Amino acid sequence: MEFPGSAPTVGIEWEVALIDPESRDLVARAPEMLAELDRRYPGHTVTREFLANTVEMVTGVHDTVPGAVEDLRGQLRKIMEVADDLGVRVFSAGTHPFAHWGDQVLSAKQSYNEIIERTQYWGRQMLIWGIHVHVGVGDRDRVWPIINAVMMQYPHVLALSASSPAWEGLDTGYASNRTLLYQQLPTAGMPYQFADWEEWEAFNVDQDRSGVINHTGSMHFDVRPSRYGTVEVRFADATMEVREVAAIAAFIHCLVVHYEREWVAGRALPTLQYWHVAENKWRAARYGLDALVITDRDTTERLVTDDIADWVERLTPLAAELGCSAELADVLRIIDRGGDYALQRGLLFTSRCV
Repeated sequence: MEFPGSAPTVGIEWEVALIDPESRDLVARAPEMLAELDRRYPGHTVTREFLANTVEMVTGVHDTVPGAVEDLRGQLRKIMEVADDLGVRVFSAGTHPFAHWGDQVLSAKQSYNEIIERTQYWGRQMLIWGIHVHVGVGDRDRVWPIINAVMMQYPHVLALSASSPAWEGLDTGYASNRTLLYQQLPTAGMPYQFADWEEWEAFNVDQDRSGVINHTGSMHFDVRPSRYGTVEVRFADATMEVREVAAIAAFIHCLVVHYEREWVAGRALPTLQYWHVAENKWRAARYGLDALVITDRDTTERLVTDDIADWVERLTPLAAELGCSAELADVLRIIDRGGDYALQRGLLFTSRCV
């Protein structure tokens, strides 16, 4: 795999769904929307996704999070304009509260058909939406130390973005049921803690020889290197507000740049035992902003919101340099207001699963 290296740029991908304004159920109108976007706005960067009820906004490469978010806002305005004319609405969360996975239509693409053929029941349940944030990294030798360090803040990002408590009309009891669904795919889930780029390349050779990549196109790890010279953080739930997308993107942008600078300065980057990372992932998916997470190799535990607040303070000078101070500060607003999952649960259900 090639990794060209990049300045500390940022790009965002945001998946949203289309729903009927009366029934609020999902509708497979993405092909019509994309055709109309092609007609009105040639060269737009809204793309199709796995299911025909979904479109994805993909920003260009930006120097700052505000630039990337303004790019998203422009795309969202176009989507909502076309949605109005098609008689549909735009929906954003990690899962839909009551839609049934068996009713959905797959997008027309051979690789999607191959994924379904291989994964069957679990692949067909991928009625989920997320946000991916790309941050440029200067050299491939830095990539895996940075990814392994970023995994320490996996529960922080997941707790902030969690917006999928419901599944087929039920309260799952999870803040992010999307997380549990997505990891069922054989190429998805937490990345292995590769020691260096050479080990990552050897892994990809094995996956190619075994036919895995032929069936799926790529590994769908929660965090992975991309061919654009970026580290791609891809496990956040789709949120209900653009402002939340901006806050989460700012936190990730600052975090990756922070760890890259630590590496360049010759300081060893921190890691957690793989089993602790897995436990933190589960705790954030289950409890969201109420999660008690493991913060170091000595198994110290701390409320995730307290640790997030400390990280925001630590990253604030860097955010000023990267031009995303207001967006990073909004991380604390999410904590004060409560997560999307809590807002949805309060509106959708009169009692909680226990």
